[in-house]
Amino acid sequence: MAKASSKFVCQQCGFESVKWMGRCPDCGEWNTLTETVVPATRSASESRGAKRLTTTAAPIPLPHVQALASRRGATGSPELDRVLGGGLVPGSLVLLGGEPGIGKSTLLLQVAGDMALREGEVLYVSAEESAQQVKLRAERLGIGAERLLLLAETDIEVVAEAAEQLQPVLLVVDSIQSVASPHVTSAPGSISQVRECTLRLMHLAKRSAIPVCIIGHVTKEGTVAGPRTLEHIVDAVLYLEGERFHTYRLLRGVKNRFGATNEVGVFEMRGEGMVDVANPSALFLTPHRGQASGSVVVVSMEGTRPLLVEVQALAATTAFGTPRCTTTGVDHSRLLMLLAVLTKRVGLALGNQDVYVNVAGGFTLNEPAVDLGVAAAVASSFRERRVSPETVLLGEVGLGGELRPVTRSAARVREAAKLGFRRCVLPTSSAAVEGDSTSGLGIELMRAATLAEALECALG
Repeated sequence: MAKASSKFVCQQCGFESVKWMGRCPDCGEWNTLTETVVPATRSASESRGAKRLTTTAAPIPLPHVQALASRRGATGSPELDRVLGGGLVPGSLVLLGGEPGIGKSTLLLQVAGDMALREGEVLYVSAEESAQQVKLRAERLGIGAERLLLLAETDIEVVAEAAEQLQPVLLVVDSIQSVASPHVTSAPGSISQVRECTLRLMHLAKRSAIPVCIIGHVTKEGTVAGPRTLEHIVDAVLYLEGERFHTYRLLRGVKNRFGATNEVGVFEMRGEGMVDVANPSALFLTPHRGQASGSVVVVSMEGTRPLLVEVQALAATTAFGTPRCTTTGVDHSRLLMLLAVLTKRVGLALGNQDVYVNVAGGFTLNEPAVDLGVAAAVASSFRERRVSPETVLLGEVGLGGELRPVTRSAARVREAAKLGFRRCVLPTSSAAVEGDSTSGLGIELMRAATLAEALECALG
């Protein structure tokens, strides 16, 4: 029989070492290696003999494998269902991450209460709060379902046993950093405990076809506390983003084995809980847009949903030797490229200008379809010429100053027309391909082949 041994595990990246080191050689962090006791294991010959006696699994031909239930479980929140790809898949393991106080527990408690009313018994495990504290939040949210069962427990084995006995329609664990396994000697929240507890919940979900949602805290870098292996174990990783002192929250899907990963859900935090936002475009458009130069509206695709966002730019003569370029919500390298194109291809003398670009509402724009809008906002501020508040711009800008077509331009134009915009400046190729599908919407399509032509249409 082998003796018990110990190893040192980095709490940031999961690196393992047989000896302690002050600095992790993998991630470079200091004082992150923690000693973990490895329980004694049987010899290889004993393990092989035990496996021959206990193993009953055998390979199954693919046509003979029984498929999962095709019906997804609705969560009661259309925004959450959108991000999940249509609802909860039976036997799936979903990780919801976010900063403290962002609304993770509130959102999942609302989902648990709604499913308890419609589907059946839901088990809500609170490892950080008592059952009385959870009840206070439930009363504030107006949740009083009899089939919503609360369990204040930190032992993962007790949680798994209770779930196997009840067979609930949903299991919620709040949070994965607070539960612990008695088979691991490290403290709760350590990398070994988080990984072991997540694996235990994964086996429970796959074996019993119970959808499991776990809450995970994030680090200062914005990632889920613990190693990246935690995100590899689960089926879906969702991040709840937003400023703590603002009312709106964005739910993004980073990983999803059963749906798309580029969808986004929008919620508003109110006293009665997280409320779905039916028209997210209205959040990022201010009533006074277009009253000053440097304000442009663009259309960004978040998954299958087009969102209209206001981009603001300010160009001012620098008071220093080297001009500054500051961005919020736009990639800094992309903005530098657009400034170079405006200088070289359009002839704007931006070499002595401090340029500031901001996306209203705290939204982040990552796709190249907003290039034209960002460039037009900078040109508008530099030339002191307003862009009409009824005009929306979309298009990718190339290094030669040409406008490249963007995907799903017809859906973007339809969304702009729905919100009352009267003109749309877009690449010529996009208008030629999809112009017929946007006829009759009451919006004028202004076609441009180059960035200079587009600026003349927008600022003329």
